[in-house]
Amino acid sequence: MSVIERLKTMATKSPWIYRINAGSCNGCDVEMATCALIPRYDVERLGCQYCGSPRHADIVLISGPLTRRVLDATLRVFDEIPDPKVTVAVGVCPISGGIFRESYAVLAPIDQYFPVDVNVPGCPPRPQAIIEGIAQAVQIWRERL
Repeated sequence: MSVIERLKTMATKSPWIYRINAGSCNGCDVEMATCALIPRYDVERLGCQYCGSPRHADIVLISGPLTRRVLDATLRVFDEIPDPKVTVAVGVCPISGGIFRESYAVLAPIDQYFPVDVNVPGCPPRPQAIIEGIAQAVQIWRERL
């Protein structure tokens, strides 16, 4: 891709976000929804928009400790996301397993299975932290174009 094509892409394309719940308690998912729906934390001010298909995504947010039951499905969905993609681990569960780390059903940390670019710690993380993580992901994504 030439420099001119890269500049055109950077100027015209906004990153799209896709969420994967890898077995979470939904605490992080509620906070991610807050970032999408409440104007005070609106992720669209960063030029991002949530999408319904992994095939359209540029940034993937993964929540949950990654359970054995959803591993194959999660890997399949992750592989559908085109490159260059940026992965954000949202919450302490994907980072370390959180309170579930000793469970036989948990395969945390997720960086054993997915390349994680940004970690957003917290149980659940505050919307401000999620927005900051997404902002870092946007910067990484733009550098990879």
